[in-house]
Order: sequence, then structure tokens, then C-alpha cells
Amino acid sequence: MRWIRRNVVVVAGLLTLAYMILPNLVVMVFSFNKPKGRFNYEWQTFSLDAWKDPCGVADLCGSLTLSFQIAVWATIGATVLGTMIAFALVRYRFRARGAINSLIFLPMAMPEVVMAASLLTLFLNMGAELGFWTVLIAHIMFCLSFVVTAVKARVMSMDPKLEEAARDLYAGPVQTFVRVTLPIAAPGIAAGALLAFALSFDDFIITNFNAGSSVTFPMFVWGSAQRGTPVQINVIGTAMFAIAVLMVIGGQLVGSRRKKAATP
Repeated sequence: MRWIRRNVVVVAGLLTLAYMILPNLVVMVFSFNKPKGRFNYEWQTFSLDAWKDPCGVADLCGSLTLSFQIAVWATIGATVLGTMIAFALVRYRFRARGAINSLIFLPMAMPEVVMAASLLTLFLNMGAELGFWTVLIAHIMFCLSFVVTAVKARVMSMDPKLEEAARDLYAGPVQTFVRVTLPIAAPGIAAGALLAFALSFDDFIITNFNAGSSVTFPMFVWGSAQRGTPVQINVIGTAMFAIAVLMVIGGQLVGSRRKKAATP
């Protein structure tokens, strides 16, 4: 009982981690499967055929490329706008500041289907043709709140004395922002950008409402599931999971090296 009490948090954390990783492991295993027929739901034979030809299914890589393009541009747009909004909300006092602070959280709080239907209504009333640009605008609107939240938390923790010291040393406003403010806020901006990219690339509901004839990777996966999920989808999913894990490990290694270098 003493051992359980001392390690209950560790055990709970490991069980939660296993619960989260298990679906990814299943996807990884079935990326090496050679199914009989259309459905890749039962293990048959080990095979590397899907890994040798990940674009072997028609339109799969096209939808993947489209999702990547939308995610990159949505990340850039949401990061730029969200960073400016976060600085404005933290550093300046103006009318309706409290109301804007509350409205920022609405896209995070409301169901995605509500926002998707609202944006679709807006686009239809404007006479806009549904496609790449409507999806991009919708994704920027959806990701904006998450970027603002991440950057705002970082900006609120910044020490204003550092910027005052830079100005005392005759640094101009632009120089102070580039050399002092931006490097300190960079971790929050990077976190918001990564979150925006993941949300945009993974989104299905908002995309499905506003895509028109465009087909992103999540929409392709959903459509394929109706006819039989090809092994190549598992290959793409495994590759994305591996890249994400490597990025996290790389970030941890870089951070630990910087800490060691900064330690006297």
C-alpha cells in the first residue's frame, strides 16, 4: 500500500499515456498488413507493399498535399493575427477589452459544427465559391483563439523591466521588440503555431462544411472508410506520428542542451 501511495501519480500517468498511444500502435501495426479484400481491419500477412508505394491509392497524396498547404497558410495567418491580438489585449487598455477577451474563447467553447454552419452561411450569403480559400479562411478563424491563448499566457509572464532596460540602453521601439520582446515571446508563439498546424491539418467538421469539391486528407480518410480503408492511410498516419515524436524528442534534447550550456 505504501508503494502504491508513493507511485499512484506515476502509475496513473503511465496508464493514461498507454491509453493515448495504443491507437497509434494499432495503426502502425496495420500499416504492415496485406489485407484480403478492401477492408484493413483484420491482420492477414506481413507486407511492405504499402510502404513502398504510399501514393498507390488514387487521390491520397493529392488530398495530403492540399491539407498540408491549407495547414501551413492557416498557421501563418492565425499566428500573425493571434500574436498581434495577444499583445494588444495584454499591453493596451481600450474600450470593450473585456468583451473581446471573452469573445476570443467562443470558438474554443462552442461545438465545431456551430462554427462550421455559421461560416458556411456567411460564405453563401457573400456568394463565395466554396473551395481552397473558404477552407483557409475558416481554419484561420478556428485556430485564431488557440494562438491568442498560447501567446497571451507567455506575454503576461514577461517581465516589462527587460524592455525598459533595453530602452534605457538607447534601443528604439523596433530594436527592443526584435531583440528583447520577440525572443522572450517566441516559445508561446511557437506553441500556438504548432497547435494551429495540428488543428488545421486534422480538422474534418469545419472543412467538410466549407470545402465544396476540395478533398483534404481527413475527408479522404472518411470517404475511404465507407468503401474500405486502404493500408496506405495507415502508412501516412504512422509516418506523421513518427515525425511528431521525433520533433518532440528533438525539442527536448535542444532544451536540455541549452540548460546545460547556461548552467555555470
